[in-house]
Amino acid sequence: MLELSILGFLAEEPLHGYELKERIKALTGHVRPVSDGALYPAITRLVKAGKLDERAEPGASAAPRRTLSLTGLGHEELLERLRHPKQAEITDQVRFNTVLAFLRHLPDRREQAAVLRRRLEFLQTPASFFYDGGEPVRAEETDDLFRQGMLRVARATGQAERAWLAEAVERLDQPS
Repeated sequence: MLELSILGFLAEEPLHGYELKERIKALTGHVRPVSDGALYPAITRLVKAGKLDERAEPGASAAPRRTLSLTGLGHEELLERLRHPKQAEITDQVRFNTVLAFLRHLPDRREQAAVLRRRLEFLQTPASFFYDGGEPVRAEETDDLFRQGMLRVARATGQAERAWLAEAVERLDQPS
């Protein structure tokens, strides 16, 4: 997820490490904060793999700033990750939002629709936070006010997301 965020934001424009961190934090920070201890090693791996270019520029203070940009290899990596998200990137809401944030970079509308269909298929499978005898518990089936709240909010959110996904797939399936 972190590498996808790095590649995605740098596909939009070159950024300094701090700017990149702030954008990633805005996307997922309240749920999964990004630390320097995770970000900068990921950047180093991507630079060594030839997926990012790095150049030093004078900083506002004495220390130079590193400006990062995406290479052709990095762009191809981004497209591949968007075409074929891992299952956890489909099933986990925060990870899926990261895919969704950059899905516009896929030039083929059919490939975009295929990713959305995978998420829609996942959301159509009955699920719950709680189970009784192997069956999902619905909000109406619990007397626990707080679990009932969790289940009602999840159901409403799921309904809204499924509706949007269906609309988006329909639009993407139409000739441009």
